[in-house]
Amino acid sequence: MSSSPSGIAAPVGAAAAQPKSWVADFVMLAAIWGSSFLFMRISTVEFGPLPTAAVRVAIAALFLLPIVWLRGLLPELKQNWKKIFFIGVLNSGIPFACFSFALLSITTGLSAILNATVPMFGALIAWLWLKDKPNASRILGLIIGFAGVAMLAWDKATFKPDASGVAPGWAVLACLFACLCYGISASYTKRYLSGMPPLVTAAGSQIGATLGLALPAAWLWPAQMPGAHAWLALLAVGVVCTGLAYILFFRLIENAGPPRALSVTFLVPVFAVIYGVIFLGEHVTAWMVVCAVVIVIGTALSTGLLKLGRKPQQQKA
Repeated sequence: MSSSPSGIAAPVGAAAAQPKSWVADFVMLAAIWGSSFLFMRISTVEFGPLPTAAVRVAIAALFLLPIVWLRGLLPELKQNWKKIFFIGVLNSGIPFACFSFALLSITTGLSAILNATVPMFGALIAWLWLKDKPNASRILGLIIGFAGVAMLAWDKATFKPDASGVAPGWAVLACLFACLCYGISASYTKRYLSGMPPLVTAAGSQIGATLGLALPAAWLWPAQMPGAHAWLALLAVGVVCTGLAYILFFRLIENAGPPRALSVTFLVPVFAVIYGVIFLGEHVTAWMVVCAVVIVIGTALSTGLLKLGRKPQQQKA
């Protein structure tokens, strides 16, 4: 995927001409977002869920806004600020708070696997809202995907608080609600912000998320100032996993389309699990792997990336 020096995404046709360019963005985005679960887990223990999400998007906004100004893109941000701010709350503010809350109780690997349902929710939203009626293969994928989620969440379906004070059942529901928000925001972005420079959408959305989370985060700010370790984790997740990552994400939506952009969540759990095992000593069970495979297969079918049956052969003239 390519963009001009001003940060304006290349036309959709350019993506077809240079397919390898968006693939590089795809893999890089998966690696970056995989690490976000690790950094959120480190910071949310000391900051709490809402302050973690608020500081994350505030750092991203402070990182991106000067770039928008230097590239002369502020007029476009001002012209479309309402839609962009709204997408920021929906695509960053709410999901980041939900995942930060969930990571108090469940592992980074489990939360990342649940995050892989985003394309499935995206397909469902496109069906209900944009009237993108799925064929039999995609409907089967929705059924398989949600069955995989049910399998994965079965042993977490308790609403009794654990040592962290958060019930695993609520943590799972928080992750799924975040994924629903992602699915809605992808279709909204494609419908109402198509053609918008990715840098403008990325920066404006983080400003909107910051404004949306400011008051509740201030109300719930920790009594004891978090340590340097937690601040460094938030700096990393704000600049790299949010600021830079959302430029890649909105560029993927613009140049490769929502289904391909959302399918990055297939690869995110791989990186998240690796980071969790290496840096947090988390364990990956065989059941998690089985459920992850079921979810990925279902999601691939539901988005049309994987299709059942053979294509009809064209007759030769």
